[in-house]
Amino acid sequence: MTLTSIRLDKWLWAGRFFKTRGLAQTAIENGRVLVNQERVKVAYAVKVGDKLSLRQNDISRTLEVRLISDKRGAAPVAQTLYFESPQSVAKREEALQLKRFSSEPARSIEEGRPTKRDRRRIEHLSKDY
Repeated sequence: MTLTSIRLDKWLWAGRFFKTRGLAQTAIENGRVLVNQERVKVAYAVKVGDKLSLRQNDISRTLEVRLISDKRGAAPVAQTLYFESPQSVAKREEALQLKRFSSEPARSIEEGRPTKRDRRRIEHLSKDY
């Protein structure tokens, strides 16, 4: 039996974009997944040829649906379900390089919030005065 369409959340899960269907559903509901440049519902029937725009954290992807599958397989098999545009791949690689070479803002804070031990020391010192 050949599938001609499948629910969007199930296709995203089978394509290994999300670990669970629940995470895929949340992303769709929050507008992070667009089909043909439009917001859709979770149960939208994805067909071959549909164009998807997907945002995960800082990463944006532009995909074209090539195959329909409702089974979650190995990563190489999942990559056959879609075609990612060369511009999307280039943007993604650029974002990864930028993230790799930029510093984490939290690392610049040498002393953050006091620990429980620090707080007890402060309270102990303030009682003496």
